[in-house]
Amino acid sequence: MGIAALAQPKATATWTVKASNGADASATITFTADIEDGFHVYDVDHEFNPVFVEFSAIEGAELVGSLRSLGTPKTFKGEKGFDGITSFAQDIRLTASPATLKGVMVWQACDAEQCRMPEEWPFEITVTSETVVAEHQTSISDPESGAKDGSLLTLIIEAILWGFAMLLTPCVFPMVPMTVSFFMKSSGSPAAGRFKASMYGLFIVLLYTVPISVIILLTWLLGGDAVTADIFNWLATHWLPNIIFFIVFMVFAASFFGAFEITLPSSWSNKADANSDRKGLGGVFFMALTLVLVSFSCTGPIVGSVLIKSTQGEFWTPMVTMLAFSVAFALPFTILALFPSLLKKMKSGSWLSSVKVVLGFIEVALGLKFLSVADQTYHWGILDREIYLAIWIVVFSLLGLYLLGKIRFAHDEKVEHIGVLRLSLAIATFSFVVYMVPGMFGAPLKALSGYLPPISTQDFILNAQEASTSAAPQNPNRYGLTLPHGLNGYFTLEEALEEAQKTGKPVFVDITGHGCVNCREMEARVWSDPAILDMLRNDFVILALYTDDKSSLDQSDWLTTDSGKVLKELGRKNSYIARTRFGVNAQPNYTILSPDGTQLVPVRGYNLDIEAFKSFLQSGLSANQR
Repeated sequence: MGIAALAQPKATATWTVKASNGADASATITFTADIEDGFHVYDVDHEFNPVFVEFSAIEGAELVGSLRSLGTPKTFKGEKGFDGITSFAQDIRLTASPATLKGVMVWQACDAEQCRMPEEWPFEITVTSETVVAEHQTSISDPESGAKDGSLLTLIIEAILWGFAMLLTPCVFPMVPMTVSFFMKSSGSPAAGRFKASMYGLFIVLLYTVPISVIILLTWLLGGDAVTADIFNWLATHWLPNIIFFIVFMVFAASFFGAFEITLPSSWSNKADANSDRKGLGGVFFMALTLVLVSFSCTGPIVGSVLIKSTQGEFWTPMVTMLAFSVAFALPFTILALFPSLLKKMKSGSWLSSVKVVLGFIEVALGLKFLSVADQTYHWGILDREIYLAIWIVVFSLLGLYLLGKIRFAHDEKVEHIGVLRLSLAIATFSFVVYMVPGMFGAPLKALSGYLPPISTQDFILNAQEASTSAAPQNPNRYGLTLPHGLNGYFTLEEALEEAQKTGKPVFVDITGHGCVNCREMEARVWSDPAILDMLRNDFVILALYTDDKSSLDQSDWLTTDSGKVLKELGRKNSYIARTRFGVNAQPNYTILSPDGTQLVPVRGYNLDIEAFKSFLQSGLSANQR
């Protein structure tokens, strides 16, 4: 997932709000916008990009009717809209005096070529039965206005919930056994274990908040162009860190199987005894750093949205939001780190050896994800889907046999009787194996879509001949890329627009990545719907912008940025296009363009609601027909 600090640093409109009283306790709230030259907004009844107001609190009043525009609209490409200075009004009826109304104005400004991302302006106004008490005037860049309507608290709560939810994502969950195994190996007193676990959590929080805060500060001081926008995406998808993570997982697994013990040199251990509560923090920091880097493939959209706020004029809000997210994200891992230190107080036995072996099997399986990311990003072709599945089937079959006592390692005691817990785990493990077996013949295995390589990498698919008759052939391309479900499409913006101008079809833009687990879920669970597949295949020109692909571009396709930097790789060029043209910096994101390149609908992100995705596609088709 790419992280960027390039978005819309300046609001496209400055707003004021005032109230005027009428007869019989009625009043009118008037919102006036001074729209930046070259931009326009659409009317309140526009189907896709209307100006509208969201009230978060209404005390002492009730709304009468809905927001309406004042003045005569102009026509922009056949649509009613306004530019320059324009006003909108909302009628209310006072039920008490004074009355207070809080909320946000929402608009999406467009120029002659494309539309910006939706913008918001928070407001608060007080009205009495006699006169106007307050008039509020600011722009979206007012750093104080965002805290007035409780939106900051909402963002904090949302960030906390996302922090907890990240534990279950495919690129974060592999660190669970890694954390447990690392701290089980840690030596020292229980107090030292608790200290290291606490420092582990603190390091995670600092590694999220400090770099983000520095980027936000640089954005404010130097401007968005001065920030290396795709550095985190580069770290998350480059072959070197992924191979290192893969090797580390395999080394820990081998150690848990009993091949060797991972211990510190005796000289280090002797020194640590003198001050056990403070030593060993280097390893703890490395574990925290590994977790943060690995998790960026899934946490990128959250971090990216925080950075977008910083470039839209907010300073403290994104920092506080990221702090809340990182604390919630770190808490489960801190508890996991504490758990092994608590285990040391308990009597060790064969059960502890069994726990280590089980963790070893899980680490072998989950460690493959890092090798798979590098393999897909660089098109090595060494870990196709059926090979990946075959390894998982073997690993979890061996785990099931181990749980039943049919396999023993040198340090294991003979299993005389199977307890209820081991039997339950064995049943769950073998059930999982049975679920995976059809995947060797092309079954989609939607529950594992975030972990597995795309099905397009599979060499053998049962009934592939019949399936291919309903799927269009893949367009030949220079980068060896394919689309899921046999869809036909393009992988550069220029080629897609050229085809769209020939056919008159709109362009469905898929901002994606090889290492994007949420992209695979969307493709497996949403794109696979028959109605959606039919629309994508027949009604759109599909453009997949892989933002992490490492393929080299021909010199004629190089892109020079506004700052003079030359982008020579497909992924970096696509990432720049996604940020500067569509205002997004994470995957997956989707939008729809007209054949001339005009953005027809707002960008849509990760959402598994099939019906909503159908509506999104249909809205693009309708907009293209007008």
